[in-house]
Amino acid sequence: MSTQVKTKVSVPAARDGIERRKKRRVLTFGITGVALLILIILSAAIGQYSLAPAEVIQGFFARFGLAAPLDDPLDTATLWNIRLPRIALGVLVGAALAVAGAIMQAVFSNPLAEPGIIGVSSGAAVGASSAIVFFPFALGGYAVPLAAFITGGIAAFVVYVLSLHDGKTEPLTLVLTGIAVTAVCTALTSIATYIAPSTARDQIVFWQMGSLNAATWDQVWIVGSVVAIALVGALLISRRLDILALGEKAAGHVGINVQLLRGTAIVLATLLTAMAVSYAGVIAFVGLIVPHIMRLALGPLNRYLIPASLLGGALLITGSDLVARTIVNFQDLPIGIFTALVGGPIFFVLLRRNLHGGRRRS
Repeated sequence: MSTQVKTKVSVPAARDGIERRKKRRVLTFGITGVALLILIILSAAIGQYSLAPAEVIQGFFARFGLAAPLDDPLDTATLWNIRLPRIALGVLVGAALAVAGAIMQAVFSNPLAEPGIIGVSSGAAVGASSAIVFFPFALGGYAVPLAAFITGGIAAFVVYVLSLHDGKTEPLTLVLTGIAVTAVCTALTSIATYIAPSTARDQIVFWQMGSLNAATWDQVWIVGSVVAIALVGALLISRRLDILALGEKAAGHVGINVQLLRGTAIVLATLLTAMAVSYAGVIAFVGLIVPHIMRLALGPLNRYLIPASLLGGALLITGSDLVARTIVNFQDLPIGIFTALVGGPIFFVLLRRNLHGGRRRS
């Protein structure tokens, strides 16, 4: 009799829990999506040359023949040649960094992991600083982002190869190897900064703090093509990452090749991070904070966490860039300043929360 009562009580309770989780997901995605859309419109409108939000919407639809053109050609030029490329690049960069962070946290089973843990950002800094010093104008101005992308990928590859033991990698070994490679890359970047002329030195320092200044549609298409492929790959492996969270043995028992999955995830995170960093510079805390916050709202399932992190990262970078270029008149401040100001305190709170949680469990 008691078993029947427990069953009758537990089934409705389980259904209520499922419904609550569904509502929370819909609410989270809805609020984040609407907030991102509003922020994009505001970012396109606000600046040294201001536009009305209605003009932004009209100018956007006019491009596709769905509305009358704006009266002032300068408004159209400002919107399509300056504001929208920068916003689009910021959306891609934020989405890439946040999704890369969600992937790394799943691979390492650690909510405090982030893309820089495998040396991508520090490796990209080596290429960017070297290109700025030795050949800044080569390849039509694309030498710096290309060098950053290549060296960021090389650094991650070196970390992965050096962490192999008997054909396998362990999360702890990857972390420790990443720390060592990051230290070497930081030293190489410091050497390049030291020998650089004063103008190049300023450019290196500014690049390391992150910026979307001088974004173009060509950059948007280049970054967007690589990021789109990597994002699709991340969504395709999201369910297997959920199984990996149960442990390597459990994942192996259901037929998942753990080493192949881990290697694929690292490649995707490397592509996303390297492409974002190569054009926007080093922007800290996005890949760490956004997935963690979304996990608190949605739970640990990566099939929901990855697209939510995409929206959250785009929202954070769009907001940070808006503040960076408007808080001081006629100044374009680095985005990394504001992501660090937001991310640093949040990271401290999350760290204390995890420490207290661990003590309670023990």
